[in-house]
Amino acid sequence: MTGAPDSEIVLTPLDEPALRRLLEAAVADADPLEVMPPVDGPPGWTPERREAFLAFHRRRSLDPDTAIETTWVVEVDGRAAGAARLQPVHGNAALAVEAGVWLCRSLRGRGIGKRVTEVLLEAARDGGAARFIASTTVANTAARRLLSGTGADLDVRGEGVDASLEL
Repeated sequence: MTGAPDSEIVLTPLDEPALRRLLEAAVADADPLEVMPPVDGPPGWTPERREAFLAFHRRRSLDPDTAIETTWVVEVDGRAAGAARLQPVHGNAALAVEAGVWLCRSLRGRGIGKRVTEVLLEAARDGGAARFIASTTVANTAARRLLSGTGADLDVRGEGVDASLEL
């Protein structure tokens, strides 16, 4: 998987088969703390952490009784390479969507995140959102650069960075 600028990048809606491919990609090329909430136990992709990853995505995206976001598998040249999500957030007057993206380590820094963010922005607009928000850390300079490149306002608070873009 090259991830070069001419790579085919497709966002595939999350379903059970796609979730399994996403887990395989995460285990092969991401740290658990980069792609899911912390799980007690030794570091790495333990069996418990793998099950927690599946349960996390089922609960947040696949189970109609508990789903709070739409998640896609980021496919690069036909292989799972990360995930993208939009979660509606109801503010004072208008609907906002919170975005999240993670990519396999070997594909970072190749423009894929920018292309995925463009698709998420379009999906947010098409869904009637008035504001696009995201969070990252001060240390994640690539994410900060990507978010500011969209025109988002960045608000640094300690180690955290909140981005907001009116659509």
